[in-house]
Amino acid sequence: MLSQSIIDKYNKPAPRYTSYPPANFFTENFTGEEYRQMVIGSNDQDPQHISVYIHIPFCQRLCYYCGCNSMLLRKGDQVENYISHLKKEIRMGLALLDKGRKISQIHYGGGTPTFLAVEIIRDLNELILSEFECIENPEIAIECHPGYMDEKYWDELTKAGFTRISIGIQDFNTDVLKAANRKASLMPVKDVIGILRDRNISVNMDFIFGLPLQTISSFTKTIEEAVELKPDRLVTFSYAHVPWVNQLQKKLEKVGLPAVGEKEGMYEKAKAILRNAGYESVGMDHFVLPDDELFKAQVSGELHRNFQGYCTRRTTGQVYAFGTTGISQLASAYSQNVKDIATYMAMIDNDSFPVLRGYSLSEDECIRREVIAQLMCNYTLRWSGLASKLSLSADRIKAALIYNEDMLRELSDDGIIYFSSDSITVLPQAAPFVRNVAASMDPLLVGSDKQFSKSI
Repeated sequence: MLSQSIIDKYNKPAPRYTSYPPANFFTENFTGEEYRQMVIGSNDQDPQHISVYIHIPFCQRLCYYCGCNSMLLRKGDQVENYISHLKKEIRMGLALLDKGRKISQIHYGGGTPTFLAVEIIRDLNELILSEFECIENPEIAIECHPGYMDEKYWDELTKAGFTRISIGIQDFNTDVLKAANRKASLMPVKDVIGILRDRNISVNMDFIFGLPLQTISSFTKTIEEAVELKPDRLVTFSYAHVPWVNQLQKKLEKVGLPAVGEKEGMYEKAKAILRNAGYESVGMDHFVLPDDELFKAQVSGELHRNFQGYCTRRTTGQVYAFGTTGISQLASAYSQNVKDIATYMAMIDNDSFPVLRGYSLSEDECIRREVIAQLMCNYTLRWSGLASKLSLSADRIKAALIYNEDMLRELSDDGIIYFSSDSITVLPQAAPFVRNVAASMDPLLVGSDKQFSKSI
């Protein structure tokens, strides 16, 4: 265990690095036509697989903790209009892709994707899957808010082509959920999992620690209850307090957020319970069973991550995002769609890609992306191995970074990393600070005024 003084020293704001550069570095100088050309160029770049992200922004009500791009539905016809434009955008984007490529992932996020009628979701899946073949065992996943889903909805959803379903539990403690303006599951979660398992659908369960009214004791009970249900994957997200992104989070401040030590204790206790129950830790926040391909990928150093979350090299693809605020993640560029629905639909009506901002990566930035992804996903990197993979010298890779041995030695002395001339490894007790280790080598952060959440 790290001492409290070390925790306080490194519990500083740092990017989550779901992309490199982080999304708040994207620029509005990036145009829809530039995105179109980048999509065409992506056909000749690796990875060749296609990953599709669908953004559904609507929610029945807004959870105070959420940092995602979501909105309350105010007009009954808005959903129908949005879906018709979403389908047109999908057709526009997929038409630019080589039909010889294969789909490896489809992911629905939000907002609340299960706000939609199952028939609409099924139609969207059929639209995408009718255009391309899939790899063997693709991952077709959707995020679900169980607070509004009855038995009929769950049953129909299992027939829509999904291979994995993520259930957003967040906490089993109803007082915690009430404080966060989150509705508890409409059905007993045990019954929901039974329905999914009967259809051979893999089950994720998502939880958040660091919310108001949570304690080490209360969160322990929640994780113990989750373990009894034995999901295939269990995720413990660290609540990111970013009220400059979502002002609703200020409501949580009025109730009171757990202290850093309490929050760290929740994570450590949850990790111990899950490890004792046979789960393996993957990345910053995932726990999976030993036969899960994510764990196998981590052991072999092949774990990867994109905006949809952790994935393997087998399912890794360039990400083509559709819907408001969706972020496409191509081999050499990122592109994010506009947030306003009226603007989104007007641009689609004009046969334009609804791009708000984006980023074209330089050669150095592509190198940094590989370094940071390797560290964030696998907690270790070998300069010689990365040099071989990128066909570059180790010195060329380090030249693209801030490689400061004095800084690395300090991290080592503080029990955060082990490093040698050929490697950097984040130590198990310091896993929450992998973001800080990556940030210490990132030239983009020097003199930057960008805001980020803290590590814990």
